Amino acid sequence: MQLHRRHDWNLTPRDAIALQQRLRGDVILDRPLDLTAIRLVAGVDVSVRNNVSQAAVVVVSFPDLTHVETVLAHMPTPFPYVPGLLSFREGPVLEEAFGKLRHRPDVFIFDGMGIAHPRRLGIASHMGLWLDFPTIGCGKTRLCGQHDEPGREKGNAAPLVDKGETIGVALRTRAGTKPVYISPGHLCDLASAVEITLACTPKFRLPEPIRLAHNAAGTLS
Repeated sequence: MQLHRRHDWNLTPRDAIALQQRLRGDVILDRPLDLTAIRLVAGVDVSVRNNVSQAAVVVVSFPDLTHVETVLAHMPTPFPYVPGLLSFREGPVLEEAFGKLRHRPDVFIFDGMGIAHPRRLGIASHMGLWLDFPTIGCGKTRLCGQHDEPGREKGNAAPLVDKGETIGVALRTRAGTKPVYISPGHLCDLASAVEITLACTPKFRLPEPIRLAHNAAGTLS
């Protein structure tokens, strides 16, 4: 699929932070999504081993979550590990993977953050600007903000708040397991992000598209 290339990836950490501050104003967060119009959902993950990054994008049908397509891409990891700058580490290999997609997903769910990020531009928001499609961030651990403990049943959620701003939710996707951190990425509002995540999580803690992408990305030899 075609991407909307926004910038070069060859940046220093200082320049990357400055770019995040500029791009955050382009993110659109007030778009409710009609679940009845969604046909394909993609899960996105990147695995790094021995300084080689492998991206996996897995497309499933919605709402039945049947596998449709998996694409992989790998390359030497181009950027150091710096908290809050994940998209500069994973963006180049994701750009290559997205370019291989034969199907056009209606929504992308990233293993990472949307606006639940110190500069409100996690990987789901950042790459959402390149994709120009709705994106959702689903993080396994909290990057910033505070929240109360959500109820222990599936679907219970607690607002994730940073500096007085609600940036997502801690969402219980399976009873008795740790919550995941859901935030809109781009072209999606928070309520839709939560609704789609729950619809994609019939059994496990992680949404099925991300679980499949995680497994595929980890096959790097």
